[in-house]
Amino acid sequence: MDSRTGLPVVGMVGGGQLARMTHQAAIALGQSLRVLALTPDDGAALVAADVQYGDHTDLAALRTFAKGCDVVTFDHEHVPTEHIRTLAAEGVKLFPPADALLHAQDKQVMRERLTALGAPNPAWAPVGTPADLVAFGAEHGWPVVLKAARGGYDGRGVWLVTDAAAATELAATLLAGGTSLLVEERVALRRELAVQVARSPFGQVAAYPVVETVQRDGICVEVLAPAPDLPEELAVAAQQLAIDLATALGVVGMLAVELFDTPAGLVVNELAMRPHNSGHWTIEGARTSQFEQHLRAVLDYPMGDTSLTAPAVVMANVLGGEPGGISLDERLHHLFAAEPRAKVHLYGKQVRPGRKIGHVTVLGDDLDDVRARAARAARWLRKGQA
Repeated sequence: MDSRTGLPVVGMVGGGQLARMTHQAAIALGQSLRVLALTPDDGAALVAADVQYGDHTDLAALRTFAKGCDVVTFDHEHVPTEHIRTLAAEGVKLFPPADALLHAQDKQVMRERLTALGAPNPAWAPVGTPADLVAFGAEHGWPVVLKAARGGYDGRGVWLVTDAAAATELAATLLAGGTSLLVEERVALRRELAVQVARSPFGQVAAYPVVETVQRDGICVEVLAPAPDLPEELAVAAQQLAIDLATALGVVGMLAVELFDTPAGLVVNELAMRPHNSGHWTIEGARTSQFEQHLRAVLDYPMGDTSLTAPAVVMANVLGGEPGGISLDERLHHLFAAEPRAKVHLYGKQVRPGRKIGHVTVLGDDLDDVRARAARAARWLRKGQA
């Protein structure tokens, strides 16, 4: 407990935008959020009061960071599993626990467990040799999706392989470099969906409305809440699937389940066990944000209300544009004049082309209008023009 407040100290490993926005939620709850950042320029390090610096792969740094924390959680999935197990054996309370988080760290482990649970998977197989990839493509049809088992995100670590010749060359190169691989069939999807649930150590769960995520070049650019024209029975099925997975995997905290909506039904794409980009809309668009909910969950507080605050909510990611032009500050001036209803969240990141530097959220009654306003606001921040 923080002796100054009498309230728990939550440690978050990682100093990116998720820790930054979790810190904002912690302020309202009176929590003392401690952040383990790599550098003083990390997004959360720019705003949080209690920041320690160290590498998330350094066990000694993690040990030092955990001292005095009531619970430790994560801004990302990249902390080595063996370090989490070691800290837990030494009495540190970590959520999600290592056995759960492993399913978000390793896609092959995830597929194996989902298959055992009977959850809806695409056809998939581990790839130990180029011949494995060629054989999978011959059986399931080209193109196929080749994935790195660990470390990929935002389109990285994912390759669309079109034929046997390309498969042989790419797999040989990646395997020679030590990359663990798996292959999945290319799913015929109508769109991508996501559903988030929170689970406490006590076992209480809370599900958010299902959302539609719009991807471009492997990066989420837009989230529509609730997912438009989604039949109620399918929405309930998606929420129940997420709840069942959170329970079966022993998740504590937020779980995001990315889904493919296919003619044959829902298919699980990936899992994340932390606040997630598909849930940023909840800051203004839900009664309880995903960041507050994550804190409630890891502290074993009762869950908050997940209902929408407006009939239509759209979140648009702001990606770094080309350098030059008017400054970001001047872009904000124009944006606020043009779209006073837009809520802006900037992450304190240096601007690079394609990098997520923030997001905007717009609420309203009409989805088409709200979506257009959110897109316009994001363009102002990206390009300096509507």
